Amino acid sequence: PLLTSIPVSVCCCLFILFLFLSELTGFIATEIVNELYVDDPDKDSGGKIEVNLNISLPNLHCELVGLDIQDEMGRHEVGHIDNSMKIPLNNGDGCRFEGHFSINKVPGNFHVSTHSATAQPQNPDMTHVIHKLSFGDKLQVHNVHGAFNALEGADKLSSNPLASHDYILKIVPTVYEDMSGKQRYSYQYTVANKEYVAYSHTGRIIPAIWFRYDLSPITVKYTERRQPLYRFITSICAIIGGTFTVAGILDSCIFTASEAWKKIQLGKMQ
Repeated sequence: PLLTSIPVSVCCCLFILFLFLSELTGFIATEIVNELYVDDPDKDSGGKIEVNLNISLPNLHCELVGLDIQDEMGRHEVGHIDNSMKIPLNNGDGCRFEGHFSINKVPGNFHVSTHSATAQPQNPDMTHVIHKLSFGDKLQVHNVHGAFNALEGADKLSSNPLASHDYILKIVPTVYEDMSGKQRYSYQYTVANKEYVAYSHTGRIIPAIWFRYDLSPITVKYTERRQPLYRFITSICAIIGGTFTVAGILDSCIFTASEAWKKIQLGKMQ
């Protein structure tokens, strides 16, 4: 019995070690659980959402580029300049606009245009590339993949230079709660877009890049969790007990088969 039990015991120990390491990896790792509910998660924001916009217009001078903000609460701001920066491109023929501003939590729009310029250009060119458009806190978590910067890389350089661009956004509040209970508030969004040539009341073409937004009442919450210690201990006990039970049955079968084979061999010799 000793000879048959040694290899079985070694195999059992290796098997237990493998399952133990697998359970330990699962215990150490965190899992992300998501849920949906109807609420405004960031009630301390004062009804505001922070916006980060980074867009390049390679064929429009910086002095012509401006940001306008409108919403259903009556806000109408032309040429917003706070926390914004214009970087000349293509030897001054183009412009990269970077802005950080807030919007109210009501339907509205913000748009990049020449509306705030002192003199309107004859042929404004609104071809562009969007590098970033995000809302709320920056949320980069390995296990969370969402549309936090859905318009990143949007390239409209081959569009009609005189065309206006409408990006219609549906903003979804998103909460991430880590192991310590700390919450971060961000926003995902879906987007649809269209292009068209718009004429003013004077018959002139004044194109713009519109971002029209509305908020979803549904909030997505991601919660970081780890397997409870008692479940880990229970799993380890089950692994050890189950493995040794199966090993005992296997060892008994091998020993019985070995004894039967010996009896057969002795019968043949006699």
